[in-house]
Amino acid sequence: MKLTQTHRQALQDILTWRRDVRHFRNDPVAPEVLGRLRASMDSAPSVGNSRPWRILQIEDIALRARIIANFEASNAEAAQLYSGSDQQAYLALKLAGLRDAPVHLAVFTDTAPEEGKGLGRQSMPEMLSYSTAMAIHTLWLAARAENIGVGWVSILDPDDVCATLGVPPEWSLTGYLCLGYAETESDTPLLHQTGWQEDTATQWIIR
Repeated sequence: MKLTQTHRQALQDILTWRRDVRHFRNDPVAPEVLGRLRASMDSAPSVGNSRPWRILQIEDIALRARIIANFEASNAEAAQLYSGSDQQAYLALKLAGLRDAPVHLAVFTDTAPEEGKGLGRQSMPEMLSYSTAMAIHTLWLAARAENIGVGWVSILDPDDVCATLGVPPEWSLTGYLCLGYAETESDTPLLHQTGWQEDTATQWIIR
């Protein structure tokens, strides 16, 4: 298949409008949409075709409450790294949509998958986690094409998440995602809107 300018423009639109969403409507996401998003991850690249990502969809209210408590404790600890106006600005940020998002996905990396037979990861075992990150990004773009927003919650104690969800010891938390319909659509990142951080140019050095 030869791709065209139409495809390039569609991809650019998706990249431009992909946001790290924190404000969600509580409208449910239809099972068939989640099915398409799940299938999209099958197209993600991975080292040695190892496909190390493992997904838990968290529906249980008690488990969600423990994840929220984990976030709130971790967020309070992180706030102590700042002082003065920076701390006030940090505390004013909405850094997770855990209470509002209708879909919670805990994404783990299996650090010892049988798939791939070890190809490509002997000298760089971290390639497994990178592969899972690629799968998350694939899901993220596919979700945007479905008008679904994604928020990646990184302010968590990963060991506590693993204990809360009772995953195997060889599973490492790579990302905790919130999915749902965004309250508002914007092509401007939230951290730009709040004045926290503007984009910096990609460093691309030729030697």
